[in-house]
Amino acid sequence: MIAEIRKDTEQRMRKSLNALRTDLGKIRTGRAHTGLLDHVMVDYYGNPTPVNQVANITLVDGRTIGVQPYEKSMVGKVERAIRDSDLGLNPAASGDLIRVPMPMLTEERRRDLIKLVKSEGENAKVAVRNIRRDANHGLKELLKKKEISEDDERRMQDDIQKLTDKFVSEIDQMLSAKEVDLMAV
Repeated sequence: MIAEIRKDTEQRMRKSLNALRTDLGKIRTGRAHTGLLDHVMVDYYGNPTPVNQVANITLVDGRTIGVQPYEKSMVGKVERAIRDSDLGLNPAASGDLIRVPMPMLTEERRRDLIKLVKSEGENAKVAVRNIRRDANHGLKELLKKKEISEDDERRMQDDIQKLTDKFVSEIDQMLSAKEVDLMAV
């Protein structure tokens, strides 16, 4: 029973960490990467579809993403979807290839993005702490039902706290790496 609580707690904390990693990947730096367009949806025969399912996305160079729709009729729709997304990108179609240049980030925009990164990090830390609280609550319930001893409960709480500290530390490392990445010119 105790092992299940620990395993569940660690899995949930890892999921929070992965969600943060995904969220940080969406915050763009000055460099191009194909994952930037993952959440852009394009109207594909009446259905909203991720752009990476209707087009081949590649890196043309360090600052340009190339998007080549599988169907020629989709070029205009994909271009419009990228332009209308909240990414602030200005794609340009040339034949059946859409070039998406990454604009340079201003100092002010970089600072705003760092605030956003810190906010995402704080949300992830709150999620990890909530998972810790749930695990500790589960241990207290087991203690009430006399399924575990007080010593086992105390040991498990310490173990869960170490797990929490480990994940909070990983979150801090991810945040500082992203900040350095954003401030690099």
